[in-house]
Amino acid sequence: MFSFCTDPSTLPDWQWMACYLTTGKHMSIYTSVLTVLLLLGITAPIALAFGFGGATAARSQIAPLRWFGKTYIAIVRGVPDIAFFLFFVIALDQAVEYLRHKVLCPDWEAPIRQGNDFVVCQAAKMPLGNAPQWVHESYGFGLAVVTFAIVFGAFAANVLFGAMRAVPKAQLETAEAYGMSQHQTFWRILVPQMWVYALPGLSNLWMVLIKATPLLFLLGVEDIVYWARELGGTKTPRFTDYPHGDWRMWYFLALLVFYLLFTRVSEIVLGRIMSRLTSGQATSGGEAQRKAAA
Repeated sequence: MFSFCTDPSTLPDWQWMACYLTTGKHMSIYTSVLTVLLLLGITAPIALAFGFGGATAARSQIAPLRWFGKTYIAIVRGVPDIAFFLFFVIALDQAVEYLRHKVLCPDWEAPIRQGNDFVVCQAAKMPLGNAPQWVHESYGFGLAVVTFAIVFGAFAANVLFGAMRAVPKAQLETAEAYGMSQHQTFWRILVPQMWVYALPGLSNLWMVLIKATPLLFLLGVEDIVYWARELGGTKTPRFTDYPHGDWRMWYFLALLVFYLLFTRVSEIVLGRIMSRLTSGQATSGGEAQRKAAA
């Protein structure tokens, strides 16, 4: 906070705005930007791992494993994201509390399901009612990461499954002819070559993941959408030293600019990665580079 912010009512407009944008409340929206970036940084590799596991399972020669992989891809991709987020978070939270209840409160006699209510002992609550605020926030963030990873992992699995099928069979047959085992062929031939086919789909998935981060608001995480709505709403002198009208349009316009800039930077980075991967490859991208160099 600036030193001249002691009496906001007497300040010129630019100083008033400078003071307003540096209040403790506004620091929350700046911090929430880091929350979104942290979510993307954690979720993207986990979702990719889920996707790789799902794609590997879907092409497995073991029937139950293959059925599991294809079912995971089909079901999660077929459910609307919002419906899955709202259902899965509640189901996962109640499953954790149910297991804790069975372990920590074995003498509990009342039914856990009481009509529409889910009732467990206080010791089984997640998190505990007397836990610090950061524990509540971390727990909600953790549920959000798991949910995002499962949903986008299914889409990544579908992309990687298609990329694995796109690798020329002649490459795999040649590896087998040289005496490589299936395990060696998979890790040394198939996996290194599939990324060039998978990157376009994964790039689109990354963009969708960025645009899906406002769903954190639905999961109870105080993200930038939450604070934009909270800070942009009408504020009266009774509750704040910086009263203003309904400024939500301007806050959401700032979010629009933020997401556009973020996706633009992502496009540039992904384009360079794609250019590097396709260099020397027998793909349309590699062929375009060869002709440009010639």
